[in-house]
Amino acid sequence: MADLNTRVSNHLQHIYPALNSDESQQLASDLMATMGLDPGQVHAGRQQQAWDQNDVYLITYGDSIKADAGDKPLQTLQTFLHQHLKGSITGVHVLPFFPWSSDDGFAVSDYDTVHPALGDWQDIEALSVDFKLMADLVINHCSSSHSWFQQFIDDEAPGKNYFYTADPTLDLSAVTRPRTSELLRPVVTAGGVRHVWCTFGHDQVDFDFRNPDVLLEFVRIIRLYLDHRIRVFRLDAVAFIWKEPGTNCLNLLQTHEIVRLLRALIEHADPEALIITETNIPKRENLSYFGNANEAHSIYNFSLPPLLLFTLLNGNCRHLKNWLMSMPPAQLGTFYFNFIASHDGIGLRPAEGLLSDHEIESLLAGMERSGGRISWRATSALERRPYEINISLWDALSCTLEDQSGQPDTWQLQRFICAHAILLALEGVPAFYIHSFLGTGNDEQRLAQSGHNRHINRHQWSPTELKSLLGDAGTHQAQVLSALKSLIAIRQRQPAFHPNATQFTLHLGDGIFAFWRQSINREQSIFALNNISLQTHHIPLSDINLIDTEDWYDLVSGKHIALETSEIVLAPYQTVWLSNRRPEASGISTAGSNSRMEDS
Repeated sequence: MADLNTRVSNHLQHIYPALNSDESQQLASDLMATMGLDPGQVHAGRQQQAWDQNDVYLITYGDSIKADAGDKPLQTLQTFLHQHLKGSITGVHVLPFFPWSSDDGFAVSDYDTVHPALGDWQDIEALSVDFKLMADLVINHCSSSHSWFQQFIDDEAPGKNYFYTADPTLDLSAVTRPRTSELLRPVVTAGGVRHVWCTFGHDQVDFDFRNPDVLLEFVRIIRLYLDHRIRVFRLDAVAFIWKEPGTNCLNLLQTHEIVRLLRALIEHADPEALIITETNIPKRENLSYFGNANEAHSIYNFSLPPLLLFTLLNGNCRHLKNWLMSMPPAQLGTFYFNFIASHDGIGLRPAEGLLSDHEIESLLAGMERSGGRISWRATSALERRPYEINISLWDALSCTLEDQSGQPDTWQLQRFICAHAILLALEGVPAFYIHSFLGTGNDEQRLAQSGHNRHINRHQWSPTELKSLLGDAGTHQAQVLSALKSLIAIRQRQPAFHPNATQFTLHLGDGIFAFWRQSINREQSIFALNNISLQTHHIPLSDINLIDTEDWYDLVSGKHIALETSEIVLAPYQTVWLSNRRPEASGISTAGSNSRMEDS
């Protein structure tokens, strides 16, 4: 196995081929020194795989719950986690907690400090005592208020060469855009007017990774975060970091090589640290960030949210089933990061080629009836396409697409729980947005105050109000939290739900989304059966092909399935997890868990 110096040097030759051997070796030495690494070090790999069925992540802002009296928001968050989610979650993704100027943290104005309105590094480190801590490495761009950009304007080092500029007369029509704003922003600098590249918006100015000093700067930041006990690095918008006019400037070869380099450095610094790439792009391109198990340890399963939403609102799992069959198992040493809601909207680019334009239009209309908003991206100077749906998941699942009223129906809670039961059973590690645990609805007030569509799904709870709601078993917030925690507890006891356990898609009709999981040691099987429709479904056990020499149980209800039982009856939006392993505890209790195991 090659030593670290050899590996780093090989990566640099692909990223910066114009460097001569001495320059390349000096850069390699600087990178390793910045990370505090021995050039002769050989990475021995993990002693054991760093994830299993116990792993569940929470996605939250540092102030999704406002500060309690006398506390800072990060301290209030820690209190909430210990009171309500300890034992249920193993990791916490705290969305950008740095000083920022826009985009709720993703326009970073200082990478080295914690926003004083949230707390300090000590508060961040306190979270890491009980949870794996994930943080964003906002690597594509920074805020125009960052001192580096002021240096760019003043033509002063080091920032003067940190940002990507382009000639506005170039044909940049091939560039993939996630927004409708102009790509180039003219800026008056000490050296004249220069046009900086802004993939996401004019307050978010893109770095120029053709300058090795930018790479070195981010390696310094990674070392700082490791020192503050961050162990999972979410590479934000990493697909855009390398630009070449005349291309789409997305997923270029140098981008992948930089991810490989960062993985090598991070793994040598801490064998337990992980990289996850935030690449909100179509499936094939997203999968490429696994590389040959030498790039990201994990990728977001971006196609899951729009497909699952459409499935549950349409009552037909055909597209979701076809997608699942097309997904390759994650390679050894990698895993899928599954989610169905986050701080962003429900992305539509990952649904391209999976849902037709007509189906997407139907989904958009339904979401608007339920109070959602649509955000757009530019595909050319004259055209735009829907980019994401901005809506809380609770309201998104309030009624079916056939229901023209847009008002919540009687199955909203069951539909919501079903969505998360599917999330928990799929191959990969599940992640829950904090507002999914709390059944948070659309925040119309915050949306109106800010004018930013994404704020509809970024409610900030008062600790007092939240305590009252969660303390009342009759509220949907309390019912959602209880049901999801119960499902998580069941998942965490099942080896067949290991993130890398075998998965096969089952064919039980368009109203039942079903798949089979088998533990790595092949001792446990689970048939995950999900009624994704408003109709009651009867499933003959002969269609599932249970092994008749074993006893079978529904892990959710805790019921034994008698061998002479001829069918399973699933109520609307009900989930059954059939296992050849006896449940260790009873399952969840919701209005939709009244399945019947019947003889016909």
